[in-house]
Amino acid sequence: MPTAARLIAAALFALLAYAAAELFKPGMPPETQFGWFAPICALVGLVVGWTVSGALAGRGYRAAAGTGLRSSATIVFWVLLGFSVREMVLRSMRKQFKGVFEAIEGTFDIMLDFGQALLRPEPIVALAVGGIVAGLLTEWGSRRWRCRGKGA
Repeated sequence: MPTAARLIAAALFALLAYAAAELFKPGMPPETQFGWFAPICALVGLVVGWTVSGALAGRGYRAAAGTGLRSSATIVFWVLLGFSVREMVLRSMRKQFKGVFEAIEGTFDIMLDFGQALLRPEPIVALAVGGIVAGLLTEWGSRRWRCRGKGA
């Protein structure tokens, strides 16, 4: 069910994911082609904000800070997994894997490689601090525009 908290969380985590994606780019090799990377990250942030942070709003500010961090970690997981699967498919089409199980294993190796590229202060701090702030603002929005029964 749509709520103000879900809308706020979706918008804030989409912005956070986009910003973190832009901060991630300088850590990659200069010849890397990013294409739709940041907009796709924003889409993942939108979905995670709506389904995770927005759904858990209304439990207090302390819980909201934790929920914000959880949402940031969830965004990182899904983005890493999604782009690792994409890279595995591209490598599979170039016959770089001998079989299905090697390709599946390769997905997690690629995910670790991308995760290591993420281990720079700028994206980590942005995701941590931004996640906490977005969680707190989601909680504020939940309290500010809470539905108080029928006719409200």
